[in-house]
Parts: sequence; structure tokens; C-alpha cells
Amino acid sequence: MSEIDLSALRASPRAAAWRLRLAECIEHPRAQFGIVALILLNAVILGLETNAAIMAAWGPWLILADRLCLTVFCIELALKFTAYRGLFWRNGWNWFDLAVIAVALAPGAGAWSVLRSLRVLRVLRLLTVVPQLRRVVTAFLHAIPGLVGVIAVMLIFFYTAGVLATKLFGGTHPEFFGSLGASLFSLFQIMTLESWSMGIVRPVMTVHPWAWMFFVPFIVVATFTILNLFIGIIVSTMQELGVKEHAAEVAAKHAAQPAESAAAVIARLEADLAKLKQLAR
Repeated sequence: MSEIDLSALRASPRAAAWRLRLAECIEHPRAQFGIVALILLNAVILGLETNAAIMAAWGPWLILADRLCLTVFCIELALKFTAYRGLFWRNGWNWFDLAVIAVALAPGAGAWSVLRSLRVLRVLRLLTVVPQLRRVVTAFLHAIPGLVGVIAVMLIFFYTAGVLATKLFGGTHPEFFGSLGASLFSLFQIMTLESWSMGIVRPVMTVHPWAWMFFVPFIVVATFTILNLFIGIIVSTMQELGVKEHAAEVAAKHAAQPAESAAAVIARLEADLAKLKQLAR
């Protein structure tokens, strides 16, 4: 949870003192650092479990360590629910943590055995614990509406280029442009700049020397223009969210501070005025 959620708990009239202390302990930097270290350790354990030789030698110990990590994660989630109660469900990251832990607790036999391979999703809990990573994911989710227009333009451009490539090069190079689907896949490979020159374009240019007039503009538009629009929208959204989050944190800190009485304000101003008079002398 963020500092804003903790402030919401402080402002709740139904929050008992012990719940507030429990939430502060959970959100303490040392506790969060310990959870991050445990998630990284669990990620290493899950990686070691993919090695048959290591499992043959240390399998029982690795399984025990994995279960201990899962137990700590369950305890942390239970403590959060105990401290925040209704506020727990208002945070989407808590829903994400609950889903990841639920998958890890799925039975390991029968029809549920496939879900056991999804235990590695526990590594994604870093997204909920590390604020910087959480900010990136939040920015990407907020940028999706702005990306819809760019995606629509990209689809139209790809479809037009795919039809043209099929008509122009499908007869001589059916392995690349024999159908619309093959053309779209080849154009996607060209957009990623993966073996586009020696693998696709130069073989086509041996039969169609003018083919560069099609592929070069396609790369300029698809790779350097449209993809940069994606990056620009996401970066702009991250900046806007950073400003809003900072403003919300400042407002939450001011709301948590007790209001200063009029008498205290007058006394502070009189003290400042007396200091100014002494300096003037």
C-alpha cells in the first residue's frame, strides 16, 4: 500500500489504534525491504527448481524453502487484511497479490497441476512492493486509452502495406509474401529490424531492384514513427501521474497534521515580529 492508503486508514473513524500500529509496521521501510528480499530469494529458488541435477541433490530443501516463503507471503497478506479490513479491497494491488498467492496455493495434482507452474508469478509481487515498478505499471495502464488511437493507425497502416506487399512480391517470393498472413508476419519481422535486410529485403531486391522504395518508407513509418508515439504517450503519462501522486501525498500529509488554532497562529506571528524588531535594532 502507498502512503495515501495509510493516510486513509488514519482518517478512518472506525480504525482502532492497534490496527493503525499494525499497518504502520507492515508498511515500514524495513518490513518492505524484507519482503523484497524474500521475493528475490523465492525467485532464485523457483529458478533452481527447474534444474534436474540441483533438484536431485537439494530438492527437499528447496521445496521446504519455497513453502516457507509462501507461508510468509500468506501471513503478510493476512496482516494487511486485518489492519485495513474494508480499505484492503479498495487497492487494486491487493487484489493482484491475492490472485498471485491463490495461484500458488492451488493443488499440485489432477486438473490443477498446470497452475503449479504459475508459481513463478510470485516474482511479479515486486511490482506491488517496489514503488518505482508500481508507478511504471500504473502509467502503462493509464496510457492504454491514449494508445488505442496509435494502435488503430498502426493496424490500418499494416493492413495496407500487407495487401501491397502480397500484390507486389507474392508471385516471386511466396515464402515471405504468398498470402496476406505471411505478408503481415514478414512486415512485422521487418518492423522489429530482425534479419530484415539479409533475410527478406535483399533476396526480394535480387528480383525487384526497386523494392527498397517500398521497404525503406515502411521501416521509417512503422519503426521510427509509430513506435516512438507509443514511447512518447507512456512517458507523458508517467510524468502526469508523478505530479498527481506528489500532490496527493502532500495533501495527505497536510490532512494528517492537526489544525493549528488561531491563538497559536497569533502567538507564532507575534514571536516572528519580535525577532524582526530585534534584528532591526
